[in-house]
Amino acid sequence: MSVTAAVQEYLARNGPRVLEVLREAAGRTDRLDARLADAGVVAADATVADLDRVPVLSKDSLPAVQEAQPPLGGLLADGAAVVRLFASPGPIYEPQLAGPDPWNWTPALQACGIGPGDVVLNCFSYHLSPAGAMFDEACRAVGATVVPGGVGAPELQAQVIADLGVTAYIGLPSYLATLVDRFDGLSGDGDRWRVGKALVTAEPLPDALRSQLMTRVPTVLMAYGTAEAGLIGFETEPGEGLRLPEPSYVQICDPTTGRPMETDELGEVVVSLLHADYPLLRFGTGDVSRWIVGPDGDLRLAGVLGRVGAAVKVRGMFVHPHQARQVVGALCDAGASAGRFVVERAGDKDVLRLELVASAVSDQGALVDTATEQTRDTLRVRPEVRLVESLDGDDILVDLRRWD
Repeated sequence: MSVTAAVQEYLARNGPRVLEVLREAAGRTDRLDARLADAGVVAADATVADLDRVPVLSKDSLPAVQEAQPPLGGLLADGAAVVRLFASPGPIYEPQLAGPDPWNWTPALQACGIGPGDVVLNCFSYHLSPAGAMFDEACRAVGATVVPGGVGAPELQAQVIADLGVTAYIGLPSYLATLVDRFDGLSGDGDRWRVGKALVTAEPLPDALRSQLMTRVPTVLMAYGTAEAGLIGFETEPGEGLRLPEPSYVQICDPTTGRPMETDELGEVVVSLLHADYPLLRFGTGDVSRWIVGPDGDLRLAGVLGRVGAAVKVRGMFVHPHQARQVVGALCDAGASAGRFVVERAGDKDVLRLELVASAVSDQGALVDTATEQTRDTLRVRPEVRLVESLDGDDILVDLRRWD
């Protein structure tokens, strides 16, 4: 099947469900009603083709949208049952809706073979951002036992793997490599490694890193999603693209016009969330991908191939330019004359470097300590702070990573 035929079949199959949700949500969600009215779309009479007239709502715009209409920007329907509220970097506030596995990560876990009898070490953050709770809920939905590892303390987590018989891992692929190293440093625990499955996400998985991990973990599969939309795509076999969960409504759109694309051209991943209580219509993730057809003939995403938005993802956390400016501005008040953040790749790990021009500062050690603390508190990523004589260019946030 051609890419175009597969795209058309997928959209025709799932588009009517978007219309059902739209009609359920109409009149309950301020932001949705306003976006439909601005586009001249009447929910009761709309066709699937009409939806493409609604401009894409970008992830980068959410902080301003929510600030204009706090706390959630009019995106949550009246009467929706919310069990948790989260604050992702931005800040962007996200609700957890009531019900089992509200972010729909179950298909990704099942594809990885995670289910009853598994003890899963969940190495995503449980502090304010939703990732930890997101996978915690999914593990419970498939009947697995969860060890809420969160982020950090790799030596302790390596000991937990040995002591509790952990059989599966969820988290960043680079952090799994760190845990393998820490586990191998434990005295006499080599025969207690039981981790056979890993679902990794939130950063790229280069072939070399996957091959390295699979020498210790036989099943290592990639998945992709966002805090707002939940699961968007997941592997069933390494390197065969990301299958789309059912039901879903994912488009790849021209980043400039928002026009949906039915070929294998690069474009922005745009998602319509099929939930009447939180009906994100035409939500632009800022991620770049393209359509491919899998070995089974199903439509798939090629993976996350870059960003079109201003934010960049570092160690699974988004860093926004306005937050970078906030940190650098505070440090300039403390004596620095200029600064910027640079993102690089060191081996299989992201590095966030803060470059500061601070030749006039008498106590440079204190400034480095302040810069480290300020960055960690604001961006939730610990930086490498480097004092430099000058900066090359005016950009506040520079991403030097290459994935080709």
